[in-house]
Amino acid sequence: MDDSIYFDGRHYDALWPGLHRRNELGFYKRLAEEYGEPVLELGCGTGQLTIPLAEAGIEVVGLDLAASMLERAREKAAERSIDVEWVQGDCRDFNLGRQFGIVFFPANSLLHLLHRRDLQACLAQVKAHLKLGGAFAFEIFNPSLSLLARNPDQRYPVASYTDPDGRGTVTITENNVYDTATQINHIRWYYRREGQADETTAKLDLRMLFPQEIETLLAGNGFDLCAHYGDYDETPFTSRSSRQLIVCTPHLERDTSEAS
Repeated sequence: MDDSIYFDGRHYDALWPGLHRRNELGFYKRLAEEYGEPVLELGCGTGQLTIPLAEAGIEVVGLDLAASMLERAREKAAERSIDVEWVQGDCRDFNLGRQFGIVFFPANSLLHLLHRRDLQACLAQVKAHLKLGGAFAFEIFNPSLSLLARNPDQRYPVASYTDPDGRGTVTITENNVYDTATQINHIRWYYRREGQADETTAKLDLRMLFPQEIETLLAGNGFDLCAHYGDYDETPFTSRSSRQLIVCTPHLERDTSEAS
């Protein structure tokens, strides 16, 4: 295992088998119906959303930086005879030569962009790849102050899963250190296989974005906030929501060429 939680798409699918994403899938289907196709998923991973969207007849492209995740996505799509365009690329710097009705960035993946320049670069690419009338949607945590303030010397359980290579059960624990100055939560996962004393570690650093930051961030990068939901059923966001679901559209630029 290397120093990333995305070291192997098979392990990712064993840990998060995708069944929990049914409500999430319905949310993005509704957006595709409202804003049109094609659809671009950033941070598509192993295709847990991309493939079911394609199975539903939606034209979808999946982009991800991790080759190991895309390898697994291609395998799964081929097994199900699903035609999806997979692209290995960086969400901060890509050019697909086409535009989309919906670009979406699910599962907190936007939080991997740790610095303002990274967020700005991603939003610029999204804007360039949206059709007129298209929308950008993303999901991020509603930051939990109690979680961010946890004791960094204490381990907390994450999950267990069966090793895809038949090497027993893998148990994951974590600790975290939150930097209030940068708003980056430095998380470390510790993998331990059944019957083994040794551990391997992986990092998961995430930039926290608090609710009142969102509209300012979007407005400063050419987007209007259309909806701020607290769950996939599109209930309004409140302080008790565990997640933030954002839908936004690019500013409409006024044509002044004929102005007197």
